[in-house]
Amino acid sequence: MIRFGENALLALTLAGLALLPLVEALSRKLFNAGIVGSAPFVQHLTLVASMLGAAVAARDGKLLTLFEFATLGNARLKAISRWIGHTGAAVVACFLALAALRLAESEWAAGTKLAYGIPVSLVQLVLPLGFGLIALRLVWRSAVGIALLVLLLAGAPLWAPHPELYFLPALIGLALCAAAGAPIFAVLGGAALVMFWRHDAPIASVALDHYRMVVNPSLPAIPLFTLAGFGLAAGGAAERLTQLFQALFGHFRGGIGIAAVVVGAFFTAFTGASGVTILALGGVLLPLMVGARYRERDAIGLVTVSGSLGTLLAPCLPLVLYAIVAKIRIEHMFVGALLPALLMIVLVAWWGARRDPRRQEPMRAFDRSRALQAVIAAKWELALPLVVFASLFGGFATPVEAAALTAVYVFAVEIVVYRGLRDWRRLIDVMAQCGALVGGVLLILGVALGLTNYLVDIEWPSRAVEWTTRTIESRWVFLLALNALLLAVGCLMEVWSAIVVLPPLLVPVGLAFGVDPIHLGVIFLANLELGYLTPLVGVNLFFASSRFGKPILEVGRAVLPLFPVLALGVLLITYVPWLSTALTGLIR
Repeated sequence: MIRFGENALLALTLAGLALLPLVEALSRKLFNAGIVGSAPFVQHLTLVASMLGAAVAARDGKLLTLFEFATLGNARLKAISRWIGHTGAAVVACFLALAALRLAESEWAAGTKLAYGIPVSLVQLVLPLGFGLIALRLVWRSAVGIALLVLLLAGAPLWAPHPELYFLPALIGLALCAAAGAPIFAVLGGAALVMFWRHDAPIASVALDHYRMVVNPSLPAIPLFTLAGFGLAAGGAAERLTQLFQALFGHFRGGIGIAAVVVGAFFTAFTGASGVTILALGGVLLPLMVGARYRERDAIGLVTVSGSLGTLLAPCLPLVLYAIVAKIRIEHMFVGALLPALLMIVLVAWWGARRDPRRQEPMRAFDRSRALQAVIAAKWELALPLVVFASLFGGFATPVEAAALTAVYVFAVEIVVYRGLRDWRRLIDVMAQCGALVGGVLLILGVALGLTNYLVDIEWPSRAVEWTTRTIESRWVFLLALNALLLAVGCLMEVWSAIVVLPPLLVPVGLAFGVDPIHLGVIFLANLELGYLTPLVGVNLFFASSRFGKPILEVGRAVLPLFPVLALGVLLITYVPWLSTALTGLIR
C-alpha cells in the first residue's frame, strides 16, 4: 500500500508538471494573460518530482552506479561489495540531508516566498526529507550497515572540525565505495562535501547548488520529454513503428536491417534512454531479423547499437541535459545535432543492409497497401515530431511548454486512441518508472554542480585552457585529443555523470581553439554514443545481455564489428564542423 501510494504521488506530481505549462500557454494565447506564479511552481514541481523519483529509484534499487554488481561472479563478493557501496552512499546522503536542512533554515530566515505567500523553504524541505529517505533505503536490509551509519554520524562532531585529518582517507573511502557500486550521486556529492569541508566552506553551498540546478527554468523539459517516451514505450508504439518501418523498407535489399536501425533511433529519441529501446524493441526486432536469415550475432549487434543512435535526435534527454549544463539554447542543440544524427543512422543502416544475407536476391515489389495500413496504424506516433518542432520553432511555446504538450499528446493518444494505457494502475506504474529514471539523473545533476562550482572556484577551467593551449597548438590535434579523451571517459564514466561534470571544463578549452560550443556538444554526445557500448560501464551491453539472455562477452563480440562504422561517423562529425553548424544559422 505504501509503495502504491508513493508511486501515485510521484505520478500526480508529474501530471501536474505536464499540465501546468500547457494551461499557462493556452491562457496566454487565448486571454493574453498567464497564470501568476506558473513558472516558479513548475520549477519547484520539478524539484519535488526529482526527489520523489530518486527515493523511488533507491527503493527499487535503480540508482545509477559507476559499477554494476551484476559483473561480479562471486555471490559473497557481490554481497560485500553491495554492503560497502550502499553504506558509504548512505553516509553521504545523510550529510547531504544535513546540508539541505541548513539551506532550508537560511531560506526560512530570509523569508523568501514562492507565490501566493508560500515560503520557498517549505518546498525546499523535500531535499533533506528525500536524502534522508534515500539513506534509510540504502541500508534498510543491513543491520550492520545501519549500525555503522549511526556510529559514523554520531562521531561526526569529533572528526568533522579537522578536515586535514580526514581529507585523504575520505577520498580513498569514496573511491572504494565507487568501485563497490555506490550510486554516482554519492561519489560526486561526497567529493563536493569533502572539498568544501577542507576549505572550511559551508556545506549548505552543495545543497544550494543542487537546488539552483534542479529549479533551472529549462530543466522541466527533461522529465516531460522522458515522460512522453515512457508513454510511447508502454502504449505499444514499438510494435506499430516496427511494422511501419518494415513495410517501408522491407522490400529493399537489406531493408530489415535499415528498418531496425531507423525504428531504434526514433524510439530512443523520445524515450531518452537507450536501455528502454533495447527492452521494448528487442523482443520484436530480434525474431524479425533472425526470421529474415540474419545471423543472430549480427542481429544482436545491430539492435544493441541502434538503441544509442537516437542520442543525437531531438528531443532526446542527453541533448536537453547537455544544453542546460553547457548553457546553450535547447533549440540550437536540437537543430545542430540533426545532420550528425542522420549521418550516424545512415552509416549504421548501411552496415545493417550489408549484413543481410538476402541482399543479392531480387528486390521484392513494394506493397503499397501494407505500407498504407502501417502508416494509418502509426499515424499518431508519426505526428509526434511535428508536435515537438511546430510548437518549439513556430513560436507557439517555450521548450518547457513544448515538452509539456508532447507528454500530454502522447498520453492522450495512448490512453484514448490506442487504449494501451487505460488501466490506471499500469499508468501509475509507468509514470513511476519514468520518475525513478529522471530522479536518478537529476540527483546526479544537482550534486555534481556543487563539485563543478568548486572546480570553477579554484580556477581549474582557466588552468585547463592555459595548459592545453600551451601544450597543443593545432585545432585539429586538439579535436583528435578530445575524441581520445571522450572515448576513455565513455569507457570509465556513466553517460549522465559525464554530461554533468565535463562540459563546464571542456567548453572554455574548445572556445580557446575556436570550436563552436554546439559543434563541441555534438562531438561530445557522438562519443558518448560509443560509451553506451564499451566496457566497463556500457549500459547497452548490460541491457542487451539481460534482454537476449546472452553473456556480456557475446554481446560485446556482436557489437565489435560496428565500432569502425561508428568511429568513422565520429571523425566526420569532428572534422566537418559544417554538419553541426549549418542548420543552426537558420534560427539564430
